[in-house]
This record gives sequence, structure tokens and C-alpha cells, in this order.
Amino acid sequence: MRDSDLVVLRNGTTEALGVGQIVGDYEHNEEFGDIDGWTLQHVRRVRWLWKGQKQFDSYAFKFGDTTQKLNNGVVSEWLSQLVIPDKIFSALLPELPVSTETNDIPVEAISEFLFDRGVASSSITHLLQEIGELTRIAKWYQRSIGREGLPSEHETVAYLVVPLLRALGWTPQRMAVEWNRVDVALFERLPRSNDTLQVVVEVKKMDNSCLSAMSQAGSYAEGKSACKRLIVTDGLRYGIYIRNGTEPFSLYAYMNLARLRKSYPIYGCRGANDALLALAPEWKANED
Repeated sequence: MRDSDLVVLRNGTTEALGVGQIVGDYEHNEEFGDIDGWTLQHVRRVRWLWKGQKQFDSYAFKFGDTTQKLNNGVVSEWLSQLVIPDKIFSALLPELPVSTETNDIPVEAISEFLFDRGVASSSITHLLQEIGELTRIAKWYQRSIGREGLPSEHETVAYLVVPLLRALGWTPQRMAVEWNRVDVALFERLPRSNDTLQVVVEVKKMDNSCLSAMSQAGSYAEGKSACKRLIVTDGLRYGIYIRNGTEPFSLYAYMNLARLRKSYPIYGCRGANDALLALAPEWKANED
């Protein structure tokens, strides 16, 4: 890619969603090191000139690699006829997030954060020991992709998700696996029912996008007023969505066990401290 080149954001081989122009030279930004499991530190700025939905016939865009040179006459002709207002070319680009080492969280800081918010010392000790073990397991899975393949969702639930939830204080009585299509259902109290369902946990295979499962998790929470939290995870990464009252669910915190961070400017949400607290049974939707 070169400065001023045009790029077309496509969906499959038939749909254009955006047209942009490359601005400036290559940059490297560590804040893009974990975009829902993708490592995308290699950055080119794009000024988006057009956004929408434009349908073409099948294979107007080539099937295959994510980034390809455009050579279809129909698409090129459409591009040549796009009318772009002059003000768009002069619009300022959004600022990129600045990477700082101080955003990483040492284990001691997590201990203090949880203790200051009322979590028992014994629970914190157990939790931090469990995080270390779960991180080793998750990294072993990642190193073994070529030899063993990634674990199934069932294996992820058994070896990664349930152990973390148990360490945070969820008991077997209040935690059901594969309950009414929900991968893991967490309950405020017994008996287990739609009225006491507190948290929906949707589990995806490791290294697949877990945040994209939010809509699926949300569908399981429809009509269940007690459910204020959605957790989407691949066992290593955790996205916590919350809702207050009748508001829609929004991303509250994100955590990657392999790199615990205070915040995620890319997502505009809180980091590992708040994610762990929001995963706990005692957390309330109005907690700061």
C-alpha cells in the first residue's frame, strides 16, 4: 500500500461496505496487539470517503486472501463515479491510542484492587494462583495448534472457563453448564430459573472472535430481567457486557489472561481489574 491509494472494504465477494484512501506511511502501534485475539500492530491510516452497502454480482471481488488488488471493471467503474464531498478530504483523522508500559498490570496491583473492593484475601490468593495456571494452559493450546489443534468449546469450558469462575466464587449450585442453550448459566440464587438467571456466558473456540458472539449471548438474555451481565470468551479472552435497567448491553470491560491491562482504549472500556471484579458473583451493575 502507498500513500493516496484507494481501498475498498468488502464483505465476501459481492458487497462493498466502505471506500477509503491511504494517508501517510506505515506505523507500528502496540495498542493494536490484541484486537479480539488478532495481532494487528502493523498500521496504515485510512480516510474513509464513503460508507454504505453496495451490492454487486457474485465474485465481483476475488475470493481468497483478505487483502487483494482490485481488478474488476464493474467495481472500478462504480468507484470512478462516486461523488465525494470536498470537506471529507480535509477532515482530521482520529488520534491513534498511545501505547504505554504503565497500562500493564502487575499481579500485586490486581490483589490490591480486589482487596480494596471487599474481596477476601483467601479468594484473591486462590484467584491469582488459578490465573497463572489457566494462562499456562491457554498458551500451551496456542503453541500446540499445529500438533494437537485447538480445543473444542466443551474442552475450553471444562479446563479454562469453569475453573476461573469457581476461583471467583461461583458454586456448582449456582453454575449450570449447557442450560437452555446457554453454554454456562450463572444464577443469583436457587432454584435455577429464568427469573434467577444473573449471567449468560457464551464460549467460543480459542482464537476465534469472542466479542462477535455478543449478539448470540444477548438473545439468550432476552426477557430475563435479572440477567444484567453477558460474558463472551474463548477461555483466554473475556469480554464483559452489562446493562443498567432497560438500556441495551454495552462493553464494560475486556481481559486477556496472557496480558493483563488496566484499560483498552481501542474498545473504550475498562481492563483486567474491572473485568475480574465484574466476573465475581457479588458484583452489581451500578458498581464503579
